[in-house]
Amino acid sequence: MGIACLETLPLVESSSEIKLKNLDKICKRAISCLLASNLACDIEEGKDYDKSRTQILELLKIFGVENELLPNEKRLFDNNYTEQDVVNVSWTYECYVSLVWALGLVDSDEIKIPRDTYGYKEAIDFVSNCKSFAEFKSKTKIRNVEEILDMVDLYYRYHWACEEKRINPDTDIGVLNSEVVWERRRGLEWLISDIDDWNEISLDT
Repeated sequence: MGIACLETLPLVESSSEIKLKNLDKICKRAISCLLASNLACDIEEGKDYDKSRTQILELLKIFGVENELLPNEKRLFDNNYTEQDVVNVSWTYECYVSLVWALGLVDSDEIKIPRDTYGYKEAIDFVSNCKSFAEFKSKTKIRNVEEILDMVDLYYRYHWACEEKRINPDTDIGVLNSEVVWERRRGLEWLISDIDDWNEISLDT
């Protein structure tokens, strides 16, 4: 793909060294993340906060994920957020894309080369077309751990290239969108991490 690659980058862990988060946890994080990012986007767009908050809180309850929010997501619903919280949570939509890929709802070819943000309506439909958590979960099939680790490894190398370009503008990163790479890598790393809050996961390169 013509993207700079550092041959001495270490490999990610092997499948014998990691424990993949279980299906329920991944499904709950995907739904709560999507709904929280929707509220963040509504705030960014200047929509009626109280109306958006009420509607999305109701959806959190319908799907049974009202207790799954991360601290910065919860601040949005508590009306105790900063401008940076809004930006950060709105971008986690791309973390959500990594999760729905791992859940078998998105094809690998659609996220393998992160040049653009993922289609918003299509991604929302994975949840909005369901009436309950059980229905959403029934449509998922978690990918093989080796396949997930391969994607983690690919995004790790993408991220290195993007960081290298920030330091050295002559670095070739092809069509990569560095912000999309960052967020999707965070979602992928969360899948194999024992940390619950993905904001606390180190994304070293």
